[in-house]
Amino acid sequence: MTVHKTTDLGNPHARLPIGALANHTGCNIETIRYYERIGLMPRPARSEGGHRMYGPDHFKRLEFVRRARELGFTVDEIRQLLRLAEEQDQPCADVRIVATRHLADIRTKIAALRAMEKVLKETVAQCEEASRPECPLIEALFEVRPATPRERGSLAPG
Repeated sequence: MTVHKTTDLGNPHARLPIGALANHTGCNIETIRYYERIGLMPRPARSEGGHRMYGPDHFKRLEFVRRARELGFTVDEIRQLLRLAEEQDQPCADVRIVATRHLADIRTKIAALRAMEKVLKETVAQCEEASRPECPLIEALFEVRPATPRERGSLAPG
């Protein structure tokens, strides 16, 4: 296979090194390598010197993954969407199921963020008295209260 080093992504035989692909897409080089390792991106051809050389299909797939990540889709959801996109009949109903589930997750997160905003807004309002010896925000953060089931699942060391 002849590997052409060019940036003409309209040419089906065009091949870009990873740095050029990163520049064209705005995606970090390490992120591209990560997507390859986890199977979201197919492994590219290698140049005679062993460098990864990406073609237009890689560019298109990386744009898909990048846009899906921007919309907050998880890696598993992106895998599902890619699998569905590769099916001949492109089952829109199945894609809709994945997207609807994701939308419900986003709405749940928005509700949680609004609740956090309310608590933080109220606590910050209590801090307006600069002459207070104690800080209501610091006190609220030190407040001992039982963890909710959701918190117990998300308080893993990190």
